Amino acid sequence: MSTLTIRLPDDTAERLKALARSRGLSTNKLVEQLSAQALAAWDTENHFRALAATGDVNRALAILDRLDDEDEIKGARGN
Repeated sequence: MSTLTIRLPDDTAERLKALARSRGLSTNKLVEQLSAQALAAWDTENHFRALAATGDVNRALAILDRLDDEDEIKGARGN
């Protein structure tokens, strides 16, 4: 486990603390979760760009179709 010190504007830090409280989390845990989400999005983007670079259009379109299907399922569940 690493310790990371970041500098944020006071209002941003206070809003993060309020968000963490509203979710019943520590600010540390909230930042950990938000970081994980950002990294997952980045990994997905990089993976998609790598597939696109191979020129395999059908495979890339299949991934987008799966994402659309997942969004539809989540929408039907009310998530």
